[in-house]
Amino acid sequence: MDMIFFDSWSVLIRTTIIGVLAYVALVMLLRVSGRRTLSKMNAFDLVVTVALGSTLATVLLNQEVTLAQGTLAFALLIGMQFAVTWLSVRVGWVRKLTTGEPALLLHRGAMLRAAMRKSRVTEEELHSALRSAGVARIEDARAVVLETDGSFSVIHSDKQIGEPVLKGVKIPTESG
Repeated sequence: MDMIFFDSWSVLIRTTIIGVLAYVALVMLLRVSGRRTLSKMNAFDLVVTVALGSTLATVLLNQEVTLAQGTLAFALLIGMQFAVTWLSVRVGWVRKLTTGEPALLLHRGAMLRAAMRKSRVTEEELHSALRSAGVARIEDARAVVLETDGSFSVIHSDKQIGEPVLKGVKIPTESG
């Protein structure tokens, strides 16, 4: 096994220069793409972020990949994310495909166990969300919604809830 701890100064200098330039290029492209690229992430955004990180690592460490190729890869990933988010604001099926829908997990103090199972949320996680929102008893919550970014929204029982607050969340009827 051949272990190399130091090859040459030129490799280290290249990594430093390309690293700084690739970082600057990535930051500039993220700034140009707008706040949405850096907002709370859903699963789609996480995939793009991981791909950007992988691309940055490849540009830094693989001498066969040029800075221009890496910058083009950054631009393609960010451009595709911009296009998908632009479409998701305008086309319902694209929005559903990329972000999913929020899930109502608790309604008027009652846990919706089928929705919790489907969303893979435990009672402990639901109780934790209630505690984080300052709700001491489950009966004191009007609703708990699992948002598309994985966060929980808790609506207190003293708040009026209706269509504006729960827009996009399916509320169960008395019959099921």
